[in-house]
Parts: sequence; structure tokens; C-alpha cells
Amino acid sequence: MILGKFWRTLKAQLNKLANGLRTADPIAQMQYEYDVAVSQIKEGRQGLEQYRALVDRVGRQVEAKKAQVTNLEAKVKAYLLGGDRDTAARYALELQKAKKEHAEEEAQLERHEEAYNNSLTKIKHASGKLATVRDKISRYDAELKTSRAEAEITKLAQELNIDVTSDFGQIEQVVQDKIGANRAKARVAADLSLDGVADIQHEQQTESLMAAQALREFEVQAGLVPPENTPALETPNLKQLGPATRSEGTARQG
Repeated sequence: MILGKFWRTLKAQLNKLANGLRTADPIAQMQYEYDVAVSQIKEGRQGLEQYRALVDRVGRQVEAKKAQVTNLEAKVKAYLLGGDRDTAARYALELQKAKKEHAEEEAQLERHEEAYNNSLTKIKHASGKLATVRDKISRYDAELKTSRAEAEITKLAQELNIDVTSDFGQIEQVVQDKIGANRAKARVAADLSLDGVADIQHEQQTESLMAAQALREFEVQAGLVPPENTPALETPNLKQLGPATRSEGTARQG
């Protein structure tokens, strides 16, 4: 009597403690329950893998017994055709026994396959449920944090009164000035980065012309086209065009 009262009191205290933990951090409690469920599914999957190995072993036994039945049937027919009825009768008795064992093993295999498929379906269903729970935990966690932030912002807005003509407004102007200066530096750097672009473009055009000339020479040497149909391409002089391009770039910058 006294012991039962003690256990009821202890259980009530434990429930109170659990409820307190849920109230203090419900997301952590949900995550804990999720982790426990994941661990259970992991153990169930390992057990299912072992059971699958058993099913496959029974399947191999069934196939071996089926091959034995086929072999015995062939022997019975062969000895009957040879006129040896005694030997045929002995193999017929073994065949009868093998067929019975084969039927029993097939029934056993069918039961194992059904049990495996049922367990597989349950684990898949539980895994799908866990995925839904995981999404809910993420959503609730985000909503809880957002609601807390909104409550803090609302409280702060009620307590804080900012005058743009005060020191805050002056500091804001300083920040805007610094932002403008940084943007000006970035604009100058971007404008200066165009220096040398004309030289690069000229070099690329020269490489393209040289590649075309090399291809035409190959076609002539390979006999793909007659020489009179392959006018030579004029290859620009890098030494002459390089400084001219740079001069044009300098002129544009000036």
C-alpha cells in the first residue's frame, strides 16, 4: 500500500518534470523524440537486412530442391526405359520425398517473403512519417524563432523613440558619406580595369586568323581542296597592331 503510493507520487513528479522540459524547450523535446524514432527505425532496418538474408537462403534451398526433383524424375524415366524397375522404384521413392520437401520449403519461402514485405512496408511508412515530422520540426523551430523576434521588435519599437535630427541622424549622414566614397572607389577601379582590353581582343582575333590559315594549309596538303580555291589569309602584324591598339586605348582614356 505504502509502496504503491510512493510509486504514484514518484510518477507524478516525473511527469511534472517532463512537462516542464517540454514547456521550456518544446523543439528540443520534439527533436529528442525524432532521434529516438530514427534510432528505432535504424535497428529495425538492420533486423530486416538479416531477415532478408534468411529469406534468400531459403530461396536457394528451394531452387536446389527443385533441381533435385528434376534430376530424380530424369533418373526414374531413364531406368524405366532401361527395364530396371527396382532401381526406378528406389529413385521414385526418393522423388516422392523430394517433392514433399520442395512443397514444404516453397510454402515456408512464401511465408517468409510475405513477412519480409510486410515489415518493409511498415519501415517505409514509418520513414515517410519521420520525414514529415522532421519538416514540421524545422518549420516550428523557424516559426518559434520568428515569433520571438517579432515580439522583441514590437517591444523595442514601443520603448525606442528615434529623432532623426539628433545624434542618430548625424551618424546616419556619416555612414551615407562613407558608402558614397566606397562606391566612388569601386567606380574608378572598374573604369581603370578596361585598360588593356583592346590588346586582348586584338590578340584573340589574330589567333583566330592564324588558326583559319593553318586549317586551310592542312586542307591543301591533305588534298581536300585544290590550292587555287584556298586564298591565303592575311595575318596581322602583332608588332604593328599592338602599339596602335594601345595608342587608341590611351586616346580613349584621355
